[in-house]
Amino acid sequence: MSDGMSIGPVDFAFPTNIDAILDSDVDGLLDAPEKAKKVTSADRLERAFLEIVEFRRSHGRVPDPQTRTIAERKLGARLDGILANDDKIAALKPLDDEFGLLEAPEAPVSLDDLLEGDDLDLLADESGLLDVSDLPIRKAPSEIDSVAKRKKAQDFDQFEHLFKDKHTELAEKTMRLAPFKGLRTVTEGRFFVLNGVMLFVAEVGETREMVVGGKAEQKQRLRVIFENGTESAMYRQSLSIRLFEQDGQAIVQTGLNDDEVLDGDDVASGYIYVLRSLSDDPKISGMEHLHKIGFSRGAVDKRIQNAEKSPTYLMAPVEVVATYQTYNLNVVKFENLLHRVFAEVRLDLTQIDRKGRDYDPSEWFVVPRFVIDQAVELIVSGEIVDYVYDAQTQRLVGLGRGEVTWQ
Repeated sequence: MSDGMSIGPVDFAFPTNIDAILDSDVDGLLDAPEKAKKVTSADRLERAFLEIVEFRRSHGRVPDPQTRTIAERKLGARLDGILANDDKIAALKPLDDEFGLLEAPEAPVSLDDLLEGDDLDLLADESGLLDVSDLPIRKAPSEIDSVAKRKKAQDFDQFEHLFKDKHTELAEKTMRLAPFKGLRTVTEGRFFVLNGVMLFVAEVGETREMVVGGKAEQKQRLRVIFENGTESAMYRQSLSIRLFEQDGQAIVQTGLNDDEVLDGDDVASGYIYVLRSLSDDPKISGMEHLHKIGFSRGAVDKRIQNAEKSPTYLMAPVEVVATYQTYNLNVVKFENLLHRVFAEVRLDLTQIDRKGRDYDPSEWFVVPRFVIDQAVELIVSGEIVDYVYDAQTQRLVGLGRGEVTWQ
């Protein structure tokens, strides 16, 4: 007989079906994890705006796009971009009930209005500093647009692809960032980076002689496009000063010295090429006069190897139909002029690359080959500024002179 206690059999019923197993899982060990929600472009926009809201909440002010603090500068540039886009403002309105960051403030029309709106008495004038009754009346500047302000670029869609291309070239190291080298480098077709924001000198206006401080100076008004969707009509000298003062950078071709960022010397600078797609996709093969216009410093045949693996070439082999060797030519300006002339007929098609990412090819145009030949000749001669492309007649038309005639 044992001193220990004997334990009788224990009754334990095993679940007999899947429902019973799930019902017995009181701790939720068998629960399937929730599938991660796909992040959309709208989600990314909201998340980006909420970062700006959080900055406003933490610092008591909006982020400054001109500061040297990189993180704050990016938020400030992001807010500028949002404010320049009506669609983004409409989408983000429901998130802007705390600070009204998307509201356009009404400017006070007088000094009295400004003082009446000073709820915190920050402009209290016990010392009489704001009494201007004894001061001489200052004349308004004779030139209404003497100070350039940024505004929304209404035709930004014609320039957006240029910024995407430059970011790609920087990532691929075919282009690089270089120190700003002065006023002479501020020419049409050049790209710079100011306060972390890329800009494009789209146009340089006519030279005007102005008297500044009693001294006659020659100035040119620019059309500057910023990658956040805004534009400015600042003077060429003004942009140069800002680039100097704020450590701006130029985007130049890799392999060139800093002093060679303008025109090349008396050697071949590269090739403008025209390609035709050999795609069997009906949406592409059925499109008449579809051509890619691009630039290559080396052999074009080498450039287009493995075209079928790249969305730049519409994920298909291509055929070279024309090449133009360039000498002593500002290649960046040359290529951008071609793209500007044919911007109206740029291919609107989204491709999917090998990693499943969307890609919008920017160098494909629906334009006859002979018109491309004409445009190249006009660019080389400098006459292209007097012509536009008429998509309906498929002809280059001279401004006030009728269509181009060729022998």
